[in-house]
Amino acid sequence: MAPPSELKILSSYLLVPAQLPTIISLQEFTELFPAKLQSSPHIRTLYRDLQSQRNAIVDSVAVDIEDQVQSGRELRRSIARTRRLNEAHEYEEEVEIERLLFGSVPNSKGEKHNILSMIPELEGAINQLQSELQLLGEEEASLQASIEKTVDSMSDLRYGRLANGKLRDDVLEGLTNLQETCKAKN
Repeated sequence: MAPPSELKILSSYLLVPAQLPTIISLQEFTELFPAKLQSSPHIRTLYRDLQSQRNAIVDSVAVDIEDQVQSGRELRRSIARTRRLNEAHEYEEEVEIERLLFGSVPNSKGEKHNILSMIPELEGAINQLQSELQLLGEEEASLQASIEKTVDSMSDLRYGRLANGKLRDDVLEGLTNLQETCKAKN
């Protein structure tokens, strides 16, 4: 079974539970008013107006989700392109290292290093790789914490408990900044 797509995840967390009837029915909404006003036709009109406003917001979020999915596709393409370029560069570096170690022709008799001279070089490379692994481990822990924080905040969105009232504006601003950054890199 394939993992859910970005569109499916965002839609299920942000769109499905966001419709007004999902949050509160007309009957429940009517019961919020004093008993003497519950039979007023204005309550139904107020509910429909609130529902209309909510639908406009949901439609806006749906458009933003589509934009984000498209931006994600472009970002993945850019990453793949960068990866291919890096792999080509790494291959060129390997060829250069071989040339430096063994001369212009690999396996020639005029090697510049022997086993004893290579050991310190290899130990230095091992130390460098170990420090890089440690940095990657720290970065992984930081990313894991960030992901857990995001999942917790998405849970708040799903159940309508927003700690930050400006969240929508902040998200839109962040997405705009991300789009501008991606466009600037292309």
